[in-house]
Amino acid sequence: MKTGLGLATVIVVAAGVIVSGSVYTVGEVEQAIITQFGKPVGEPVTTAGLKLKLPFVQDVNRIDRRVLEWDGNPSDMPTKDKLYISVDLFARWKITDPLQYFLRLRDERSAQSRLDDILGSETRNAVAKHELIEIIRTTKGRIPLRDTLLTDEERAQDIGSLVPIQKGRVLVEQEIFAAASEKVRVFGIELLDIRFKRINYNESVRPKIYDRMISERRQIAERFLSEGNGEAARIRGNRVRDLNKIQSEAYRAVEEIRGVADASAAAIYAGAYNIDPQAAEFYAFTRTMQAYKDMISRGTTLVLTTDSELFRFLKGMEADKPAGNALPPVLGPIAATER
Repeated sequence: MKTGLGLATVIVVAAGVIVSGSVYTVGEVEQAIITQFGKPVGEPVTTAGLKLKLPFVQDVNRIDRRVLEWDGNPSDMPTKDKLYISVDLFARWKITDPLQYFLRLRDERSAQSRLDDILGSETRNAVAKHELIEIIRTTKGRIPLRDTLLTDEERAQDIGSLVPIQKGRVLVEQEIFAAASEKVRVFGIELLDIRFKRINYNESVRPKIYDRMISERRQIAERFLSEGNGEAARIRGNRVRDLNKIQSEAYRAVEEIRGVADASAAAIYAGAYNIDPQAAEFYAFTRTMQAYKDMISRGTTLVLTTDSELFRFLKGMEADKPAGNALPPVLGPIAATER
């Protein structure tokens, strides 16, 4: 009984080993190549589920069927206009023919290495055929925002305008994609997309680029500064003009008001002193006295005729002159001249 039990156990274990070696599973994101003594046999397994194979002599080689990424290292390369730039590229790919992929590359590490060679070479060829502006500009018809600040005359001078291009970065990427897709297809790989991740100036040309950018910005700043100075001068000129206009209008208004006031005063005086002959004579006397005050001061000498209206009142004062033939200080020269 012990011998029979041991034999049954050996048979069960052997059967389990044989079954486990002949059954395998394929996941939803996998595809498999069955190899016998290292050589592929049969068609690739591309459907998920439980599968069978010959135990011990056949092996399962699993291949990813998802979209895979390729991320290249930045590399320096020259453009058509002899400027060195650092280009960083990335791509997406997948395995569409697992048998060819297995025969030529075997694993993903080899595929990544081959993609490095092919995509790096095609990128270098495309960059060498185009000028720098074609690679860094996205599309052909893009208009810079700063051009909206310029007038038509300034646009005619090409201040701050962009250099015209023929293709642009998108078409350059498409050229690299088309050339590389044909070369990777023989490995059972389909290239899905390729993009420039980063394009930077090389250290040797970066100072020149920065100097050109600084010069362009300085030119635009000087133009804005000159426009500001011109506008300030115009505002100051308008201020002086408006100030002179206000002062002249105010002076005219003052003179008009003063003339109206003088006319009103004269009318009031005329109405007050033309009531009767005595009032008119008194008015003539007061005005003459006011004229004496305005014309005569200490040291003034007047030469008047005896029939002058101004001398009429002075002549009447001779009868009341002080004793000793002395005259008042102010009237002395006038009276002396009359004598």
